[in-house]
Amino acid sequence: MAVQPSGPGRAEVLAALSLAIDLGLGQPMEHMLRSALIATRLAERLGLDEDQRDTAFHATLVAWIGCHADSHELAGWFGDDIAFRSATYRVDWTGWPFLRLLAAHAGRDRAPVARAVLAAAFLARARGRLAALIHSHCTSAGRLADRLGLGAAVGTALAGTFERWDGSGLPTGARGDGLPIEVRVVHLAEVAEVYLRRGGVPAAVAMAEARSGTQFDPAVVKAFTDAAGEILAGLLEDDVWTTALAQAPDRTLTDTELDDLLTAIGDFADLKCPFALGHSRGVADLAAEAARLSGMSEADVRLVRRAGLVHDLGRMGVPNSIWEKPGPLSGAEWERVRLHPYLTGRILRRVRGLEQVAVIAAAHHERLDGSGYPLGAAGVALAPHARLLAAADVYHALREPRPHRPARDAVDAAEILRQQARESRLDAHAVDAVLLAAGHARRRPSHPAGLTGREVEVLRLLAGGGSNREIARTLSISEKTVRNHVEHIYAKAGVSNRTGAGLFALEHGISGLPGR
Repeated sequence: MAVQPSGPGRAEVLAALSLAIDLGLGQPMEHMLRSALIATRLAERLGLDEDQRDTAFHATLVAWIGCHADSHELAGWFGDDIAFRSATYRVDWTGWPFLRLLAAHAGRDRAPVARAVLAAAFLARARGRLAALIHSHCTSAGRLADRLGLGAAVGTALAGTFERWDGSGLPTGARGDGLPIEVRVVHLAEVAEVYLRRGGVPAAVAMAEARSGTQFDPAVVKAFTDAAGEILAGLLEDDVWTTALAQAPDRTLTDTELDDLLTAIGDFADLKCPFALGHSRGVADLAAEAARLSGMSEADVRLVRRAGLVHDLGRMGVPNSIWEKPGPLSGAEWERVRLHPYLTGRILRRVRGLEQVAVIAAAHHERLDGSGYPLGAAGVALAPHARLLAAADVYHALREPRPHRPARDAVDAAEILRQQARESRLDAHAVDAVLLAAGHARRRPSHPAGLTGREVEVLRLLAGGGSNREIARTLSISEKTVRNHVEHIYAKAGVSNRTGAGLFALEHGISGLPGR
């Protein structure tokens, strides 16, 4: 696999990021893209200039980019952070309806008495606690926007995400014309999209009119309601991805720019869980070095590193109440966890030029014996790039603490990887490369009769009834190479046929049925 010479456009990568933001909000993919289109059309109705329209577009697209920075805190108060965010769209963020929503979700994952205590504690200082969460959101959003190269105007707009026209918002209580016009457009556009999906144009108009003068600027509401049919036309039927990108300012990214952008996106994904900070960068660097030590070309090394940077983007679609659960997961919770690599692939596949990155990233939890997820892909279906990334992800995760276990030391982590290689869950060559990249001394494993590691892999598959062709497909080698390995195995084991080889494997604990 080689990276395509023409890289993706900047707008496409940002649009893909917006899909991940949608997941964390509990909204269908393309929610933020539709909202950005509404913002642009509304900005045109208001007579804003090109720079202001571009600011409104990008500020809407990533308006909630900082929301995942407070997922840990939200989960502590409300349980399922994604369900809570989704529910907040039902009410205006003020008055008794909002307080009732907070009370209904506070401590939702706890026993009745504990829930009542937590809800009372939160509501006693609701504004102060929300202010702290919003400060975290705005700080993270501003820094991420800067790293994405979105400019000062977008950063200013993001700082006003939770402000309101009437001054009752947070964190500063800015009001009226003190809020940039682009911010006032963003406020209405993003909520209008939700109501459009739920009840069509009439519902979006009714919501805007009901909040005019409180959450929204009356002048912006009037511009919206006067032309709501035109502004919202086709948004539920058209190809929103294509329509949005057609009007977004764009340019092709250089390799360095793309690497920087993907690094920022990986950091964004890691913000979801405190224990994951630095995980994506660490996995990417480890996998890339392992690829280099494996003799891959520089293009393939870069491909592996990019996949490592964004492999956990789909993590946004799983609540922190699951990621941070200290005990065993239920069947339903496991199903949601198993979905996150699929979501990663689905997001990245939308970007021209990142198709190969998407395939590798989406396979980071697949296993050589077919016991992984989300597809249960096995053997030849897993490219060497994906095998390296899987091994790097396991090693790096083992070295990090998790809510259900402490961090493993380097020796234990290495032995776990080697065991998974012996069980044919992880590729032995990928494991060797990752451990070497992680600083472990190269070890020559002791195998019976002087068999090499590759010969043991072939023998295991041979003893399991695999034909030369099947073994070649599983190990991604040629049939001629398999035949050579089989001849060497026979000679070293002192046997002359497959039956003898199978008996030799049983006698020496080389199972033909890989463990799970």
